[in-house]
Amino acid sequence: MDRGILSDRFKVFAERECKGSSRLYEHLAKNIAMDTTLLQLAAQSRPGQPNPNLLLGAVHYLLLSGVEHPLAEYYPSVVSDPRDSMGAFHCFQDFCKQYENEVVQILRSKLVQTNEVRRCAYLYPSFCHIYKLTQKPLALIEIGTSAGLQLLWDKYRYSYHQNKKYGDKQSALEINAEIRGENIPFFFENSPPVTSRLGLDLHINNLSDPEDYLWLKALIWPEHKERISYFEKAVSCLKKEPLELVEGDGISLLPSIASKMKNDSTLCVFHTHVANQIPHEAKITLNKHIQDLGKEREVFHLYNNMWDLDLHLDGYIGGKEHKETLAKTDGHGRWFQLLI
Repeated sequence: MDRGILSDRFKVFAERECKGSSRLYEHLAKNIAMDTTLLQLAAQSRPGQPNPNLLLGAVHYLLLSGVEHPLAEYYPSVVSDPRDSMGAFHCFQDFCKQYENEVVQILRSKLVQTNEVRRCAYLYPSFCHIYKLTQKPLALIEIGTSAGLQLLWDKYRYSYHQNKKYGDKQSALEINAEIRGENIPFFFENSPPVTSRLGLDLHINNLSDPEDYLWLKALIWPEHKERISYFEKAVSCLKKEPLELVEGDGISLLPSIASKMKNDSTLCVFHTHVANQIPHEAKITLNKHIQDLGKEREVFHLYNNMWDLDLHLDGYIGGKEHKETLAKTDGHGRWFQLLI
């Protein structure tokens, strides 16, 4: 990959994603963007992977696994009283030099598969909207499911800075999010019925495997203690709800998987913040699959990060096309703004 393009990726990552969210990662990404050696290291990532997330996740993974180095003193996820992040970069350079082989192995073998369970805060009203439209139970297929935590959106409890609670009132996990703007989404007080749920991914993360568990935890940014808490509580919910997770190319597998779903349910194909890793031609194929399914049954495709950053809902009801741009969403699910 061209070094200039890779440098720009880190600059954009620092400015658009980290600013106001992770002071440590913003500082590191800005400096990595100007460091030839670290850019060469980041270029070892597998094609199609977001290099900044993968490099920073690899280093975080090694620190969480117990690798000893002064860099750990800057990570709130590792130490209780971290040092000022503005002094972290030289330690980061030294760490990557000292553990280059270990970092490269992770870059070449791992995928960025953040199971950001807080994104369920906008999935919940989206699925309420679908259920209101069709009045049929929902059959779920998630593309890029990772460990399947978002497939359990109906098993969590939700609050939106109000006294009212929605979803599964008995859940171990309560997800809080801000609704921005004047438009308030429609909520069913209790979760809409789900008849089946199935996840597809190139690599399934098994959360009973310590390595997979630690990798998903390492993809959570070091300052984000609430995200870590959400992740751990969602994992406890997963242990009570066994999921069917299938390893393979989700887009290629979709037609055969969908054909097994009962027609008395509304088929919901969804994915959040993974479409930026899907090649353009595969996106076209996915849309074609949805169109073909729409000729046979009621189907919806709920997604963001595919053509733009907004949350979209494409579907077919009674063979008629249905398209809406639902919301603007925060990458980590902290807020969303309804557009309908």
